[in-house]
Amino acid sequence: MSGGTHECELCATPGGVMLWSDERLRVVRVADPDYPGFLRVIWRAHVREMTDLELAHRSFLLGVVFAAERTLRDLLRPDKVNLASLGNLTPHLHWHVIPRFFGDPHFPDPIWAPRRTGRPVPLPMPEAEYDRTVAAALDASLPSVRG
Repeated sequence: MSGGTHECELCATPGGVMLWSDERLRVVRVADPDYPGFLRVIWRAHVREMTDLELAHRSFLLGVVFAAERTLRDLLRPDKVNLASLGNLTPHLHWHVIPRFFGDPHFPDPIWAPRRTGRPVPLPMPEAEYDRTVAAALDASLPSVRG
């Protein structure tokens, strides 16, 4: 991160298991045992806020976030999908796309709240198959977003 003494985690690492990318951003699966299927959409350049992007880049980024949400809904059938762009601890533009299920470990609170007594809902397939399926779904849905 420029002007600071701390290195930006999302500049230095992929931020998860790489599923889809282009020259502007990447979509990764977050390795969170409480939330299998959790995706993160990360802008490649070190940018802090959505309004730091040109309008066309903002539209593209949100199109990818929406494609990731649709993919999770189709594949996992969650009760709800949480979309979040916080970045308080990592001020690098990224969106969380989190499948939520009634009775999950933090339900009905945000996943960053104290844990309740719920249980994680497992992926309906092995992680490698999930990763391939998400990547293929994003490949199929994103050409219309790229234009």
